[in-house]
Amino acid sequence: MGERRKAGGGRVGRDERDVVARGARLAGAARNVVGDHGRAVEAVRAVLTPIHDAAVRRELDAIPVARLQDVTGGRLRLGGVEQSGLRTVGSVLDAGPYRLRQIPGVGQRTVDQVLAAARRLSEAAHETVAVHIDVDRPEPDTTALVTALHTLVEAGPDARRAVDRAGALAQRLDPLLADARPAAGRLRMLLAGREKKARALAAVTAIRALADEAERARLPELFAQASVDLLRGPASDLAAWADFELRSAEYYSLLAEISGRAPDAAAAEGFLPDEVAERVRTQHLDDTHRRVSLRGYQAFGARFALAQRKVILGDEMGLGKTIQAIAVLAHLAAEGQSHFMVVCPASVLVNWTREVEARSALRVLLLHGPDRHDAFADWKGRGGVAVTTFDALRGFPVPGGGEVGLFVVDEAHSVKNPKAKRSQAVAEWAERCARTLFMTGTPMENRVAEFRSLVGMLDGGVADALGEGDALAGSVAFRRAVAPVYLRRNQDDVLTELPSLQHTDEWEELSASDEEAYREAVRAGNFMAMRRAAYLRPEKSAKLERLREIVREAGENGQKTVVFSYFKDVLGVVREELADGTALLGPLTGAVPAARRQQIVDDFAAAPGPAVLLAQIQAAGVGLNMQAASVVVICEPQIKPTIEHQAVARAHRMGQVRPVRVHRLLATGGVDERLVRMLERKTRLFDAYARRSAVAEATPDAVDVSDTDLARRIVEEEQARLGMTDGNPVERAEA
Repeated sequence: MGERRKAGGGRVGRDERDVVARGARLAGAARNVVGDHGRAVEAVRAVLTPIHDAAVRRELDAIPVARLQDVTGGRLRLGGVEQSGLRTVGSVLDAGPYRLRQIPGVGQRTVDQVLAAARRLSEAAHETVAVHIDVDRPEPDTTALVTALHTLVEAGPDARRAVDRAGALAQRLDPLLADARPAAGRLRMLLAGREKKARALAAVTAIRALADEAERARLPELFAQASVDLLRGPASDLAAWADFELRSAEYYSLLAEISGRAPDAAAAEGFLPDEVAERVRTQHLDDTHRRVSLRGYQAFGARFALAQRKVILGDEMGLGKTIQAIAVLAHLAAEGQSHFMVVCPASVLVNWTREVEARSALRVLLLHGPDRHDAFADWKGRGGVAVTTFDALRGFPVPGGGEVGLFVVDEAHSVKNPKAKRSQAVAEWAERCARTLFMTGTPMENRVAEFRSLVGMLDGGVADALGEGDALAGSVAFRRAVAPVYLRRNQDDVLTELPSLQHTDEWEELSASDEEAYREAVRAGNFMAMRRAAYLRPEKSAKLERLREIVREAGENGQKTVVFSYFKDVLGVVREELADGTALLGPLTGAVPAARRQQIVDDFAAAPGPAVLLAQIQAAGVGLNMQAASVVVICEPQIKPTIEHQAVARAHRMGQVRPVRVHRLLATGGVDERLVRMLERKTRLFDAYARRSAVAEATPDAVDVSDTDLARRIVEEEQARLGMTDGNPVERAEA
């Protein structure tokens, strides 16, 4: 006790020394995690640089010398250069000035111009050429790249969060620790002048406050876990490749970030006017309750919704509008908001609840079915993210001002008709909520009347100012007119990497009609009928409704779709449902001769604009290339996972110029859920090994579970669940 004095006395005691030591440990942990992350990033760069250089070289070797004329406006005389055997830009750069000067008729001025033009093309190639990771032909260098990236992907958003906070904390602590150095020992304090002593004691106070704040935020644990994750030994090649196949978008996102080949800033910001874009850039985005990393354009989209308060997010399908919405919800929850409402079509209810649960720490409640009013009361009392349908929304009381932190409307084009009751209900909620986020992947630029109706629910002033001629004046003028409320980005603008593969499990709740057909199939012990029960009564099929939405949105965006099913009769039902207004090809089945199959695929690729190809999965899953399709729909889960992988590989392969999105239609609570759960029990590593094996590719039966045993088990379990234990024996799975 005698050692301690008041701060004004200029003496330092154990308490002050402990605070300085505590601050030094915290700063050391912060610097360590930043350093660990930096080394993981450098490991990626070390592998990436030679791969990228080789890709650039291949590009330059493929550019004919004649292209140098384009760069110089046709001023060059290249006849002598080409006649000397230098046919490509790459060979010109290799030749250099000495060899070029030896070419008859080529003077120093031409040499300088040729090399300057070649270097400009080389610089452009370095900026634009992206690295392709080919999962079908893994080379040692790409394997090393995937393995290095795997460390960062596995560390996940928590590691990135730790690095960001560690950097900010170290920046604040380092100068304070320098000022507090005299307080680290009694002798130092005695020898320090009055001004240094006062500064040291003030720094100790600030360090204590920072350390207490860090403890409350559990930053030491966050830093420690991040360092462990970043220092974990490299994964095996097979494990890294397996993870890449499952999460390729995350790998490519990191790759684009580390390589510095980010999308054009104006495109990523939806070509917003500078004044709007600047306001959005300065908007803080809290990630405390978020469990997913955002790409740059996604973070901008979330900030746009926060900064502008009532907006339409109109990104093209596949750019992650749901993730952006969840980022907004997580931010507002961190600010203290407790109640959120999401309204969407019934077909995506389950997807919304699963996405919120997987991508955030927020509580989610489904307000659907006969108990929806009880669920609404629970939400009113306890808060969380409520998810409901347009029809159900009409039955809930409209909130008071400030009660709902964010009102999200998915597939907002569904409420473009102001006379519809669902549109009126949404408009009333939007008016009462301080923040509203409409989401639609359907391009609205050329439908001014419909678009004005949506905008009017958010900002009457912008809607009134939006005239019919604005869309005709060009996209730039249109976007400027609607910039306060509308943000749209296209895939071509913001996805700089080579095509990624995005899998989405589309969980649907069976309609009453679907459920009745399913029970009949279970009662009969007919496994194959159970698998296709969701399509037996098309007029009220939940899966067909979602399939129509996917195909419609793909068509609106000019994309081609391939629809796979194991069952020919399901493809027949799909064909009838899509017959109006859609360019349909197929069905491509096992009964179609091989030559005719290829002709169908060629016709599909040649079709102008959007088209749909129907294909039996076991007939079209092997041997045919369908890279014209960038949207794949699988109507039901397959018994053999290899069949799905092979089918998807027909579209997601070299030559594909757009990211491929795979939608697997699944029904909750029955055979689909049991199939998915059983097949997921296999480990990732085994599944990857099976896919890598040439034998397994040729003979899926060698690596998958027995069809008959699996079918019998599922039928028996479903009969027991539905109280039909005296049901009929299962039919053969191959039926």
